Amino acid sequence: MSEVRLKRAYDSPAAADGTRILVDRLWPRGVKQSDAKIALWLKDVGPSTELRRWFAHDPAKWPEFQKRYAAELAHNPAMDALRAEVRQHGQVTLIFGARDTEHNNAVVLRDILARPPVASR
Repeated sequence: MSEVRLKRAYDSPAAADGTRILVDRLWPRGVKQSDAKIALWLKDVGPSTELRRWFAHDPAKWPEFQKRYAAELAHNPAMDALRAEVRQHGQVTLIFGARDTEHNNAVVLRDILARPPVASR
């Protein structure tokens, strides 16, 4: 059984993280790549620039952000790559840069990964 955890890029890596996957389009400001211990950077699984700017980490926009982001991910081939990594590694930690640990794209990704994939028509 796969386990998907979440962790801020600014928190120290730990062995319990398993495979660390950065899921933001932008590299977290001030984080050295050598210190981050990122196994894979899936830029394309992050929200579009337009959606990220619209959301601006405003908790009042959270329900709509979740819907819009899920719609972007529905036809995003990077989601298949993320699912494959989760299946392959079992223990995966999605790494994100946002300060808000409850309202960010990694939370949406974890929730989507917890559901069975929808078969395409």
